[in-house]
Amino acid sequence: MSPVVGYLTKRFPRLSETFILDEILALQAAGVDLRLFALADPREAITQPDVAAVRGPVGYLHAGRGPLRATAEVAATLLAHARLAARSPRRYLGVVGYLLRRRRHVSSVRHFLEAGRLARWLEADGVTHLHAAFAHGPASVAHFVHLLTGLPFSFSAHAKDLYRSPADLLAVKVEAARFVLVCSAAAASDLGRIAGPAADKVVLAYHGVDTRRFRPTTAEPDADSGEPIRVLAVGRLVPKKGYPVLLDALARALAGGAHLQCRILGTGDQRGAIEAAIGRLGLGDTVTLLGGGTQEDVVEQLGWAQVFVQASVVLTDGDRDGIPNALLEAMAAGLAVVATPVGGIAEVITSGSTGILVPPGDSTVLAAALAGLAADAGRRRRLGEAGRRQVIARFDRAVCARAMVRRFDPGTGRSDRSPADVAV
Repeated sequence: MSPVVGYLTKRFPRLSETFILDEILALQAAGVDLRLFALADPREAITQPDVAAVRGPVGYLHAGRGPLRATAEVAATLLAHARLAARSPRRYLGVVGYLLRRRRHVSSVRHFLEAGRLARWLEADGVTHLHAAFAHGPASVAHFVHLLTGLPFSFSAHAKDLYRSPADLLAVKVEAARFVLVCSAAAASDLGRIAGPAADKVVLAYHGVDTRRFRPTTAEPDADSGEPIRVLAVGRLVPKKGYPVLLDALARALAGGAHLQCRILGTGDQRGAIEAAIGRLGLGDTVTLLGGGTQEDVVEQLGWAQVFVQASVVLTDGDRDGIPNALLEAMAAGLAVVATPVGGIAEVITSGSTGILVPPGDSTVLAAALAGLAADAGRRRRLGEAGRRQVIARFDRAVCARAMVRRFDPGTGRSDRSPADVAV
């Protein structure tokens, strides 16, 4: 009998979380019977067109605002918990005791309450395994569902949800889960150290990209055309993306005689600061902020670009990138890429072979790398071709999805491991 998998994320669909959408579509294409749930509806103005291809509705634990909606949610939550308590009083009181002893935080109480409602939906849908797409809130809700009902669960860990979560709570969730999927070997190693004896549950499962959709389209200008080299960055306008470093590097490269044009695709809280830096550095004629965009916009901009930059940094609170999907998409599109070895990026790029790695936060070295690529069309072409081969071989969406599908084996008594996966 094939498993019915509940897939729980924080908010869906989110414009910036294309890896979640890609994962859902790939799992459905592989034949996994998914039931989709989210803690909330983000209600963003722009959504990815591919959302229309997702099969089935999404169950939202928090679907809207207003007193009537809030009252209905409270009533449904109380009813769900009353039924759980009546069905198995001892189990229910044990979970309440655990909550009071070990998880005395407002967020934990919220996750416990959400788990009661979700558990009822999962039972109604015949779900046999629950997977949470993030290590923080969604995994906490899934853990409480497991404690309340015994339903097996797993979760994925990525970047912020891993590095900004309390280590002791992560260890508890790993121990309780059937398995944990982590999107880079660096993150798998970090989580494995936190998990201690349960480290063997941590499994490396790379995100994949659609290498048929993202493919080379850029036509290089003639060597003597005098056109600027076209540089692209894609990602949310948030501190860990390192945009101030990129802007400073562009200013340095231009001052050294490089001829560059840059576009940045993304939205975020740092837009005002980035606009101010563009003005301060005199980059108004060089850098264009495009705002947010869909995957179609990403494809279009990759077709425009010749060089892709990922200037990621590690923040003081530990937050960092894992392996940015935009970086994989750029490599699949055959662009020469310059990036920093933050998170799992060095697992994708061998410097000088499939791209160029520069120290995080070092605008001088980044400027030199950009200037060097601007002056060498042959090197841009070689790096782009090698990068695409790397992504096709290791990060194709269908291949990565097959590795994930093996996790949802209905035979819980058998090993969840397979030779194709790397474990900690």
